Amino acid sequence: MKTIFIVDDNKSNLYMTKTVLEGIYKAYALLSAERMFKLIEKITPDLILLDIEMPEMDGFKALRILKRNTKWKQIPVAFLTSRNDAEAEMRGFEIGVIDFIIKPISPPVLIKRIESHLETDKLIKEGQEALRRIHNATISVIADLVESRDKTTGTHVERTQVYLELLVKELIRMEIYKEEISKWDISILLPSAQLHDVGKIGISDMILNKSGKLTGDEYKSIQSHCEIGEQVINRIIEKTDNDVFLHHAKRFAAYHHEKWDGTGYPRKLSGEEIPLEGRIMAIADVYDALVSKRSYKDAFSHEQAVEIIKNDSGKHFDPKIVEAFINAAEDFRIGG
Repeated sequence: MKTIFIVDDNKSNLYMTKTVLEGIYKAYALLSAERMFKLIEKITPDLILLDIEMPEMDGFKALRILKRNTKWKQIPVAFLTSRNDAEAEMRGFEIGVIDFIIKPISPPVLIKRIESHLETDKLIKEGQEALRRIHNATISVIADLVESRDKTTGTHVERTQVYLELLVKELIRMEIYKEEISKWDISILLPSAQLHDVGKIGISDMILNKSGKLTGDEYKSIQSHCEIGEQVINRIIEKTDNDVFLHHAKRFAAYHHEKWDGTGYPRKLSGEEIPLEGRIMAIADVYDALVSKRSYKDAFSHEQAVEIIKNDSGKHFDPKIVEAFINAAEDFRIGG
């Protein structure tokens, strides 16, 4: 059963609308936009019927907040109004409302309109999901091709994606960097991390697969994969839309080797100058490198890797993210 939020400060209108929809939809009657925002943190509706004229927060302001939030911006919103105002309609459509429903409502018309909007929304989401699957499959193949050149890392990209998801989930649970992470669409963020090492496409096979110790020049060449990765993604951006996926991918590629104390590369950024994506990936990337056998080293145990990362808190790694990592450490053992 689809879920509908009805938001109206007029009690009689609110409960009349709820009565019309009950039995067809799971309808929630909410007397203010503030109450809607409290509930939407727990329940995601399929459609919102939103009154325009309400005290404290009107429908226009509430709609702007919804559209600015990554988690909520795709929820269809229809305005409830007693006004027949062309200027208000234009303003609403510019912000992103899908319809204006005039009060007092006609129950049969309301039901038909909701049915139509939900069906349209379903078709749009199906199309978006099909494109997303194609998009993710293409990115996965590109990442696999890049990784296949590096014989020392195995399924590094796949594993770091698992570790990244564990870390992000723990950060959300602990409400660390809550404001920034709340703006992310995790279903877009995680696949974009597959491109964090795409810059290795520009590194010589001889250097990538060297079994002995790298020379100074060879190490500088390896370090350049961050800048090369950023350049590769910038070229994609130039030929397409600068969408959220590419924004995350560029940050993962460019900043995952920066260090909290400013001694990393390529830009020697420090603290929160380093984008959050880079600070999170730094831990996922290093953990995988520590627990994996490479041609130049044996694998560390899970316990040793956790201790190394813990000791590098405030030096290599963001202390807050290390705290989340330690809390989720047992899941990392399973994830690996």
